[in-house]
Amino acid sequence: MKKIILMTLLMVFAFGQASAQNQAEIKFDKTVHSFGTFNVNNPKQECTFTFTNVGDAPLVINQAVASCGCTVPQYTKTPVAPGEQGTIKVTYNGDGKPAGHFKKSITVRTNGKVEMTRLYIEGDMVE
Repeated sequence: MKKIILMTLLMVFAFGQASAQNQAEIKFDKTVHSFGTFNVNNPKQECTFTFTNVGDAPLVINQAVASCGCTVPQYTKTPVAPGEQGTIKVTYNGDGKPAGHFKKSITVRTNGKVEMTRLYIEGDMVE
């Protein structure tokens, strides 16, 4: 009986080690984007964050959530194969917002080795 339990535990451990080796891993080209200075008459700004799956398994972005409603992320919905790239397009709309400096975050959750990454956008909207 002890041998059966021991063999079962060894098999579970071996399968756990094998599956941990094949894991997705996200790597961004940048994690901060500055829009610089822009006018309130042109309050809508866009940027794109590019990422690469540097892991051994398909990468899936489960969620990309902005810190406020003025920032909208759009991301690659399909699994990204190892070695392939995907994008997160971020649109900031400062319409109705006061002029000045802003900094917003986008929280990205994946099935990768690092499950959560924060991206940041910032800029100065002037009158």
